[in-house]
Amino acid sequence: MKKLLKLRIRILPLFLLGGLAGCALMNGMQERVSTCNYDHAWEAALEAVKDRSTDTKNKEDGLIVTQWLEIPMPGRTYGVFRRDVGNSRDRSRLTLKVKRLNDVTRISFVEERQSWVFRGGSRLFGWAPTDPSEEMMRDIQKRLDTKLQEHGCAVT
Repeated sequence: MKKLLKLRIRILPLFLLGGLAGCALMNGMQERVSTCNYDHAWEAALEAVKDRSTDTKNKEDGLIVTQWLEIPMPGRTYGVFRRDVGNSRDRSRLTLKVKRLNDVTRISFVEERQSWVFRGGSRLFGWAPTDPSEEMMRDIQKRLDTKLQEHGCAVT
């Protein structure tokens, strides 16, 4: 009985850590499922991010990764005295995955976003992860839906 209890105590943290890691990996991921064929879904995904330069475009693996896009963020402050960050900005990179399922195609997308923030120490400023922009995610979702519907695909 004691061995079983010790085993449970050792395994429980692993399950908790694994569960948290799984949630962190899926943070901000959104999906669109379409009755389109793979080629139409791939084209729609490419058209949804055509305003950005792509870093990776692999149709075989169904992966599209855009390059970092810097976005000015005026008015951001830092420190106790709320000093203005002169060249405050965020940078954004989109990752889209197009996957064939039985009779549908799934398009998953996520925005990786970082802010130029005060870090202190020898590096006063640097990039730090931040939450994805809801506005950006809605925009990509809207673009995807529009492009899929232009191809005559039903979106769920």
